[in-house]
Amino acid sequence: MSSRLERKLEEAHKQEIDLAPLLDVVFILLIFFIVTTVFVRETGIDVDKPTAVSGEKLERSVFLLAITERGEILYGGTNIGLKGVQSTLMQAAKKKMRPLVIQSDKNVRTELLVKVIDRAKLAGIESISIATVNE
Repeated sequence: MSSRLERKLEEAHKQEIDLAPLLDVVFILLIFFIVTTVFVRETGIDVDKPTAVSGEKLERSVFLLAITERGEILYGGTNIGLKGVQSTLMQAAKKKMRPLVIQSDKNVRTELLVKVIDRAKLAGIESISIATVNE
């Protein structure tokens, strides 16, 4: 009788925790977080950005405006022109107020850039940044 009890006690001490289900859960959580991550989608226009020594990282949810070398002003891949900046940003800001990042080609005239910033201010955008490339 005592030998049976001793065998059961030995078996109880030899049991190990199976880590396979735990690893499955960890990998499923990892896949979930990777899939649900929000990435910033930049406009599909190739803009030669100016360089800067100091710079900050882009926030996740911002309005992106691109100004090409030819003076086209693009929002969401659509050419809105200078006249469309204020109305487009007002409509977008009604949903949620976010900062504005302007991706301007380094050869764009300063006058056009200032006009775009003025129109954005008139639309109620308070935080405006210009995208650059770190040196």
